[in-house]
Amino acid sequence: MASIALHNIRKSYGTLSVIHGVDVDIEDGEFIVLVGPSGCGKSTLLRMIAGLETISDGRLSIGGRMVNDLPSKERDIAMVFQSYALYPHLTVAENMGFSLKLRGTSKDEIGRRVQSAAKILALEPYLDRHPRHLSGGQRQRVAMGRAIVRDPEVFLFDEPLSNLDAKLRVAMRAEIKELHQRLKITTVYVTHDQTEAMTMADRIVVMRDGIVEQIGTPLEIYDHPATTFVAGFIGMPAMNLLQGRIQADAPSIFRTNSGVAIPLSRHPGTAGPGEELIYGIRPEQFLIADQGTPAKIVVVEPTGAETQVVAQIGEENVNMLFRERIAVRPGDTIRFTLRAAGEHLFSAATGRRLPEVGARSRRFP
Repeated sequence: MASIALHNIRKSYGTLSVIHGVDVDIEDGEFIVLVGPSGCGKSTLLRMIAGLETISDGRLSIGGRMVNDLPSKERDIAMVFQSYALYPHLTVAENMGFSLKLRGTSKDEIGRRVQSAAKILALEPYLDRHPRHLSGGQRQRVAMGRAIVRDPEVFLFDEPLSNLDAKLRVAMRAEIKELHQRLKITTVYVTHDQTEAMTMADRIVVMRDGIVEQIGTPLEIYDHPATTFVAGFIGMPAMNLLQGRIQADAPSIFRTNSGVAIPLSRHPGTAGPGEELIYGIRPEQFLIADQGTPAKIVVVEPTGAETQVVAQIGEENVNMLFRERIAVRPGDTIRFTLRAAGEHLFSAATGRRLPEVGARSRRFP
């Protein structure tokens, strides 16, 4: 196992810059997830850690050793790709032991390591089969087994579950997390799926356009997003982001650009009356109340345990999520209030989160 340190890492292709000074310190044995939309640079960053992409500038260390110019095979890492990249003419056992064979490892040692990895991954009954005789989940486990037998200091995963169906993705998520808890190997995992990031990571690195927007535990990022991008990207359904300003004659009221008045449970901090702000509220913060702000139902999406609703407040459409079944239909009007201290305020100019100062009871006008 080993720590990983990325300091001011940059990547350019000629005049095109794609990674802009990334700093991330990954602790020994930590499970880090790089998450962000397509094109944000997360896979490029992973490939630089793996040695598959050159580093234009900055310093990359693994286990305290600078590896910028070290070939991939000498970095003591193992990578699991989006495509399983299994040799179709080799058996499961031969696929898992192939890299050791290339290293000149003895047959007895290869057999021991393959058997050990197969036991961990429940692949013992399939060692004599070929990849074409396996399911997608079994092939993914073979790819993981091929990485395990190398006994690396670092695991790298590049969107390994994107080719699986939804049910199998959930199962494999749990298997990868359980595997990490058992082996305690430093792991860097890339995905565009924020659900994978939230459920698997010790810490999440949220990326956009080649920069790091925020680093933190899943709940830190969910509860205290640093920017409007993070607020809108992490969470399903996404956080509602409404533009407006603090009401000049009532600093406890946020008024949207369409004129809807929303009471604030916290002091707006450094924001003053008239300053353009963005008010963020997560869908699960809405509560149906006999007295409160009216909202017209636009769409109802029952999921069984929950009910997702799109509602119109003034001229704004917002997502609401209720943890129970509610009897509403499009066109109905409901009244709602908000859970205490549930809002987030961001600067409209910078997109950065404003500091939270104190709390007050929330009353709707």
